[in-house]
Order: sequence, then C-alpha cells, then structure tokens
Amino acid sequence: MAELLSDDAYMKLALIQAQSAAAAGEVPVGAIIIDPKTGEIIASAHNHPIASHDPTGHAEIAVIRAAAKKIGNYRLSGLTLYVTLEPCTMCAGAISHARIGRVVYGAPDEKGGAVTHGPKFFDSGSCHHRPEVTGGICAEECSAILKAFFKARRTSHKDNASI
Repeated sequence: MAELLSDDAYMKLALIQAQSAAAAGEVPVGAIIIDPKTGEIIASAHNHPIASHDPTGHAEIAVIRAAAKKIGNYRLSGLTLYVTLEPCTMCAGAISHARIGRVVYGAPDEKGGAVTHGPKFFDSGSCHHRPEVTGGICAEECSAILKAFFKARRTSHKDNASI
C-alpha cells in the first residue's frame, strides 16, 4: 500500500508530466490519477496531440485511458485526477463519463477552461456525473511552466521571422 500524499505533492508529480510534455514540444500539461484510499498512482500522462496526430491527445484523456486500461474498467469511480491546468470542455466531458470522484487542478484557464470558467460543464444540466472539484493547487508553478513555454515559442518565432 502506498502512502497517501497531500494535494500539493500529487500536483508536483503531475508537474513532472507537464515538464515531459514541454521537453517534447507539447503544451506542458500533465496529469495523474490516484486511488485516494491507498495513495497508489494508477496512471500518469501528459499532453501529446502533436506527436500522436490526435486532437484528443490531452493529458486528461490520456491518463483516463491509461487508468481505465490498468484497472480493467471504463468507470473510474472514487479515483482522483490531478491535472496542472483547468480541464477544457472535452476533458470535462470525459471526466464525467468516467465517473471520476474528484478533480484537482492547478492553474485556472479563463479562456479554455470549462470547470470554473467558460461553460462550467459540471454545473450543466446535461452533465451525467459531477465530481468534487478543487482548483488552484500549486497554481503559480502550474501557470509558470505554461507561461515559460509560450514565451519561448514566441521568442523562437520572432527569431525565425528575421531569417
């Protein structure tokens, strides 16, 4: 049996996944799914839509798929998802269909988020399952990796434009 860690500690593990995404040239979003009864990490993943040529290659979708495969069930009832960025509508829908018990996210996403911003998917009447949601865990760190990634890309594009 693994030791149950704090939300901050699990988010730091999701941040490691985000760093892997950044290193691969993907938007740095990472996710893990844990069993809160045992503390066991069921699955971990990061964004990979570019490498996989798959627009659904978000960290949340990848980690849900990996966790479902590992436990042999498409329902992830009672499990907790940690993700470094507020989930978008597509990911919120997948979280709902998977029946994840709790979602913990890092940085808010005012433009693309769908949990506490935008459509607030889990508050929608068409939402099948509403997980418990905790936002803002390690928000500064989660936001910083995204800002650094996009700043580097803007700088790179400016440098290439002068060639």
